[in-house]
Amino acid sequence: MTRSFKPVSVAIGDLVPHPANVRTNSPESYASENIAHLKASIAVLGLLQPLLVQKLSAGFGVLAGGRRHAALLELVADKTAKGFTKSTKIDCRLVPDDCDVTTALSLAENITQAPMNAIDEFEAFARMMEVDGQTPETIAKTFGTTVAVVKGRLRYGLIHPDIRAAARAKSITLDVMKAFADHPSQEVQREVFEALTKEDNYVQAYTVRNALKSRGVQVSDDIGAFVRKDYEARGGAIAADLLDEHSVLEDSALVETILLEKLAAAAEEARAEIGFAWADAVVQYDYAAMADYGRVYPGPVEPDEKGSRRVDEITAELEKLEHEMENEELEDEAYNDLYERVDELEAEARDLQEAYSAEDLARSGVIAAWAHGKISLYGGMVRPEDKAESSGNSSFVPGEKGAADSDEITYPASLTEDLKTERAMALGAAMAMHPEATLDLTLFKLVTDVLGHGMGVTQAIRVDARQEYRSHAKMDEIDGTSLEQVAEVHDALDLSWADDAKSPADQFALFRALDAGEKAKLVAYATAATTQSCLARDRQRDSLMFDFEVEIMPDIRAHWTPNAALFNRFKKAWLLKILGEELGLAQEAVTLASSTKRQVVEFCDKLFAEPFATLTDAQRTAVASWCPPMMQTAGVEPAETPEAGMPEDETEVAEAA
Repeated sequence: MTRSFKPVSVAIGDLVPHPANVRTNSPESYASENIAHLKASIAVLGLLQPLLVQKLSAGFGVLAGGRRHAALLELVADKTAKGFTKSTKIDCRLVPDDCDVTTALSLAENITQAPMNAIDEFEAFARMMEVDGQTPETIAKTFGTTVAVVKGRLRYGLIHPDIRAAARAKSITLDVMKAFADHPSQEVQREVFEALTKEDNYVQAYTVRNALKSRGVQVSDDIGAFVRKDYEARGGAIAADLLDEHSVLEDSALVETILLEKLAAAAEEARAEIGFAWADAVVQYDYAAMADYGRVYPGPVEPDEKGSRRVDEITAELEKLEHEMENEELEDEAYNDLYERVDELEAEARDLQEAYSAEDLARSGVIAAWAHGKISLYGGMVRPEDKAESSGNSSFVPGEKGAADSDEITYPASLTEDLKTERAMALGAAMAMHPEATLDLTLFKLVTDVLGHGMGVTQAIRVDARQEYRSHAKMDEIDGTSLEQVAEVHDALDLSWADDAKSPADQFALFRALDAGEKAKLVAYATAATTQSCLARDRQRDSLMFDFEVEIMPDIRAHWTPNAALFNRFKKAWLLKILGEELGLAQEAVTLASSTKRQVVEFCDKLFAEPFATLTDAQRTAVASWCPPMMQTAGVEPAETPEAGMPEDETEVAEAA
């Protein structure tokens, strides 16, 4: 049956919500932030679509158009909006009183309107600017959005017509179409589009972006921002975009020329300051190309009288700073400031006590390269033709041998004690996550302690209902994986019996009624809390716990991950040794050798938090399994140290050197 509804003008103040409106129970639909664009549009263009209303005792109920009604009410309340008061009349369509499909009408209006095609929207924004003479600012005001959002849509609406047509025809995806907006020139877009589709190849967004990169450098790229001022001064062509950060420096050759000039200047400055024999510059440091190079490093020297006094001053200040950093009430920002000051002082002390030998300076140089958005300097590089057997105190290191210090890694007593605590926490998490095995261990320990003769079967756990107190110098900084795992187990425990309002006898009765599996979980959790500080077991001294730990915790890394809290307590030389010798990251160790300890710590922390995509399988395995040797469960074969592979690129190498 066809229905027609009588047009009627109704004052805004006479409009009320209709109980049959399908959005009545969704107040979030009418929230200010969700109708801002409607409010802006009505303020500029007026109400484009009449409301569907029905006469109620309280006024005219809005059956369809509740969000428009909410926007009108906000305009009435907005003193800056002109022309909207409670008496302002708006166009409506009146639903008869005897209509029996009011809910269906409300639902139909809300669900039968097809959402606007994204390309239509982009093109409409572009037409508003090109045909109607609108600006991004006026368009943003009309639709209650930001100028940046409008410019983003405009960019897509201004993509070459052939590419937009291909997206409409579904021969390319919308994401692929959007990728062409990375270059503002429609002619460049068309050329790349034709090249990529000439053989009916499947085109992907990243393929488009890679192809467009060869046609210029965006000013928002780190290199584009670095050379832009000089590029413009030399008259380099720029393809302007509505969003300035997407404008493109079109002359790639000029961009590279300017970049190399700046890199060469930085290398020459470092050469003159330190006294190297030569300086060179490359756009990107290529580890494969540099494999035949050697590298020398500063060696220890005795500072002069003035330098010695300064070293003593630095030593005293460092002791003072380290004492201040032990204050547990110190705010993070204050701690970081102290940390930075420690880095500065350590670097100054290192410069006073280290220097290249005259022999090394005479055959080595410095290479400047662009990495991680800045100039990186690789000092002490020795060309293949200059490599020779070193003599005296020369610090020559062949290119593929890495730069890790030969210092043996040792674990001070304070660190060892804290590692014992961390391992006990990890073991507790493993026990709590293996309730059946831990229940058997607990019962076995209780029974044998009573029925056995002599010493108990193990002293590793306390099952006399005393929770082990665990101390740690930096408890707030260590990896929290084991704590999270134990907390998750606790949250899943059935504690319905543990009601303090009930007597112990009543609690015991409820406890006995629990499922056997639930009892096992409770006992396991309680026993886990008794694990004492420990390192890896000696099988001869405690065969019970040795075998038990092999079963439930074959890899401590499932419950614990090394992080900055640990690496901060290692010497820089130890960290480089671990990277180069134990993880197979020799090139990274070379790069980081001239960095501050803080940079090395940050690199290691990031590496273990999320292993880099550029790692080889062997390196990834080494990173995934590494821990201080006395923490890993004995009896597990250690991962083979990977050979020093060359990463495919240096994307993940620390911002160092």
